[in-house]
Amino acid sequence: MAQLGQRTELFDLVVIGGGPAGAAAAITAARLDARTLLLERGRFPRHKVCGEFISPEGLLLLEGLCAGCPSAMELLLGAPRIPRARFFLDCHDWDASLAPRAASIPRIDLDATLWEVARTRGADARDSIAVSAIEGPAPFEVVTSAGSFLARSVIDASGRWSALTPFQPEGSPASAAIWIGLKAHFREVDAPSCVDLYFFEGGYCGVQPVGGDRVNACAMVRSDVARTLEQVFARHPGLWHRRRRWEPATDPVATAPLVFRPPMPERGGILYAGDAAGFIDPFAGDGISIALCSGMMAARALQGVWSGKQSLAEAAAGYQVSYQRAFRPAFRNAAHLRRVTQMAQPWRRLLSGALRLPPVARLLVDRTRARIPTIT
Repeated sequence: MAQLGQRTELFDLVVIGGGPAGAAAAITAARLDARTLLLERGRFPRHKVCGEFISPEGLLLLEGLCAGCPSAMELLLGAPRIPRARFFLDCHDWDASLAPRAASIPRIDLDATLWEVARTRGADARDSIAVSAIEGPAPFEVVTSAGSFLARSVIDASGRWSALTPFQPEGSPASAAIWIGLKAHFREVDAPSCVDLYFFEGGYCGVQPVGGDRVNACAMVRSDVARTLEQVFARHPGLWHRRRRWEPATDPVATAPLVFRPPMPERGGILYAGDAAGFIDPFAGDGISIALCSGMMAARALQGVWSGKQSLAEAAAGYQVSYQRAFRPAFRNAAHLRRVTQMAQPWRRLLSGALRLPPVARLLVDRTRARIPTIT
């Protein structure tokens, strides 16, 4: 552990990961006058495997984070609005309205914009820096490819599966099939202004417009079922028929493994946000909203630490309670629904029949949504 007197750079907060969760944490902390360092191992802009669906609650969070930044607000105002969702399970389909409307923003644009907003707000944002270790207890030493930094507090927003995440996923032996994520943009003339979810045995694929004549096709699938988007499209007749009208607009990107475990928002005084805290099933449509909200919540929870009014242990305990209250029910319900959609045909047929009833469909949407609190 480095001695405090040997370091000239002591930060109130070091945020690891420059995606939506990390950027939201850095913006919030900088607004609270915390000396904030935001570290990202990659460089912007870049594509990420993501459904790119922004819930109404997520839009409100983004408007608050981006207020006063004209280019960021322009991105939000110009984003395609999504008034409804359609679900296709085997040969059955049903839909549910989204009121207020959701939106669609490509991650290549959203991440780069939030990164610039963090810089504008006063965070010290540095890319192409990989974090290899966090040594504690506080003040923490954050060991990176560009040297070490000292921090009174740390928020890890490095993603669902990084070298820094100490939590092991539940589950299967290494030889078992894993869940993988696949995504690409395609050109589709007159694409419907809705998010469409196509479920099949071994996975599902979401399709939604992202602006102009482009749609985003993003799938979560077992590796023994499909390993490419073309193989995914072939798993559902309706999706395969629709895909015949598409032309590629971007190269496909992939990520693996997609791991599920109970959310864990704190450990050893380090706060976790976004997918680093917990990975919710993408069909729930709240991944970006949870990332934004958890990043903001984590930064808010640490305000008393920076002012000397609260211990780090007290702040971490408070964040843990707030996180679990807001998000754990949605994680649990989404996991239950994933298991049902992957059960044998008779059970899926029962689910399809029930979901054709509008009140049941509405209940399904509500129960798999996070309780995003209002944060200013």
